[in-house]
Amino acid sequence: MKKRKIAIVVSNRASYARVKYLMKAIKEHPALKLQLIVGASTLLYRFGSAINVIRKDGFKINKELYYVIEGNDLITQSKTTALGILELSTAFNELKPDAIVSVADRFETMSTAIASTYQNIPLIHIQGGEISGNIDDRVRHAITKLADIHFVASKKSRERVLKMGEDKNYVFNFGCPAMDLLKNEDLSINNRKMPKRGGTGANTDWNKPYILMLQHPVTTSYGQGLQEITETLQALKKFKDIQKVVIWPNVDAGSDDISRGIRVFREKNENKGFHYNKNFTPENYARVLNNCICAVGNSSSFIREGSFLGVPVVLVGDRQKGRECGDNIIFSKYDRKDIIRKIKKQIKKGRYKPSYIFGKGDAGKKIAEKIAKIKLTNRKQLSY
Repeated sequence: MKKRKIAIVVSNRASYARVKYLMKAIKEHPALKLQLIVGASTLLYRFGSAINVIRKDGFKINKELYYVIEGNDLITQSKTTALGILELSTAFNELKPDAIVSVADRFETMSTAIASTYQNIPLIHIQGGEISGNIDDRVRHAITKLADIHFVASKKSRERVLKMGEDKNYVFNFGCPAMDLLKNEDLSINNRKMPKRGGTGANTDWNKPYILMLQHPVTTSYGQGLQEITETLQALKKFKDIQKVVIWPNVDAGSDDISRGIRVFREKNENKGFHYNKNFTPENYARVLNNCICAVGNSSSFIREGSFLGVPVVLVGDRQKGRECGDNIIFSKYDRKDIIRKIKKQIKKGRYKPSYIFGKGDAGKKIAEKIAKIKLTNRKQLSY
């Protein structure tokens, strides 16, 4: 039997963590052949060179595509998307996959959706139907309308996708594949398990309490990132007796403002207890998140993985406004006093009961099995 060639495009470090177990399931499925395209910020050193992690995990990379234009502002964001369409179109034409998987909602995933749709290649979308307070909303919903098959991560997301006129026979809720990693990996942490080198600032003693901070730019409030990140960092500075682990932002427009804010803070303030890291492997990031006494910032991983693990989270700003979340999430304004107050509340509260809004950790194999059996089509109509 001829294997179906399924191309997955990994364009950032977060998308790899989301679909690693799906990639593994496709690779191991007897009726499927994985084609892996790695591009955009996944290749760049200043975003942690996540491609090296992918290689180390044993995945064969079919194509490496550079299509991030420097600048990290609104115009380079749109130009990067355009360049991505050019590069991915060529890659798809050469690989000739039977279907293409697009992950989530980052701006560069629009390139994947357009390039596949315009070549009549069935498009599979992971994590459609969600809501957030960012440009990701528009990208996500646009990809939903271009996609042929939908693997959503929650019950409400499926309902939204159906209300957008998608065929119920092609919309499936198996949960988020990122939960598979949390269920199947050892998430305990200590100084032996974590890398001794990497990043800058104070060394982290993983046997002692620490706060995790990960804050991305908000494209709809472009130009305010420096002020926003400064409020968060100044709030964390008040917790002098607790270690702080700070992770660099993603490549969205405004990331230079966030990065500049971190560098200015790092150079003007005493770095007692602060450690700065560009990237972790998916497993090590899961360990860091799982064992922090509080996560602070606006990463969607705090909502997905954090809710699954029951980690106390202070969600800063409106980047994730409207998202489904567990009881572990409390929201804060871009105000250091408010952030400090919320962090204290969460540390005092401690661990929450796990929430399974986004699945129970068995999505990868279910999605791979459905991809192997479902009729692949690029013909769709509104299904009201």
